[in-house]
Amino acid sequence: MKILLIEDDKALGESIQEYFKLHDIETVWIQDERKLPNILKVYEFDVIVLDLMLNFSRGEDLITFIRDNKINTPILILTAKTELSSKEECFLRGADDYLSKPFEPKELLLRVKALSKRVQIESILNIGDVTINIDAKTIWKNDREIKLSKTAWDLLTLLIKRKGEIVSSETILNYVWGGKAVGDEVVRTYIKELRKILPHDSIKTYKGRGYRLDNIKEN
Repeated sequence: MKILLIEDDKALGESIQEYFKLHDIETVWIQDERKLPNILKVYEFDVIVLDLMLNFSRGEDLITFIRDNKINTPILILTAKTELSSKEECFLRGADDYLSKPFEPKELLLRVKALSKRVQIESILNIGDVTINIDAKTIWKNDREIKLSKTAWDLLTLLIKRKGEIVSSETILNYVWGGKAVGDEVVRTYIKELRKILPHDSIKTYKGRGYRLDNIKEN
């Protein structure tokens, strides 16, 4: 699981990041919310944890920004505000959960895990004559099972999660390889591997922009 934490309090941010690490959750933490647009361009998150009282923006406006950009990642508000009016505004703008400070770390963890389950992709998908079972990590084509490497699976999962969207090479590198220094030619190699399995033209290339997966049907 990968979480985006937007929190300007250094001590609290470090504490949350360390606690999540103990539970095998990767946390991308930003103190300056002005970095948000660039972060969202290159990373894929399971949950966004957002403080409302930040240095340069209202957290409420960031909720609107995220939703206006067609990003459906669950948003958990983590704030010292306890007023019902604040909760109402956040939910109306598109937040999914609201936790007031002070809080128990375990409660934050439980809420984050619950939110991440809401956006699990469909277990069984069809792309032309190919059937993909996400949970079982199997691909069937013409009654024959096709094996994929873990890296190819990670890439396919990302493209499915972002189906119909252009996914940049930078996003792919961060999601699949964790931002390691891997060249674009490696990405192209795995795209080619998937293209050999999927129907013709299912993965489209947008030169200088990235790749897009189309023609998915959910069961």
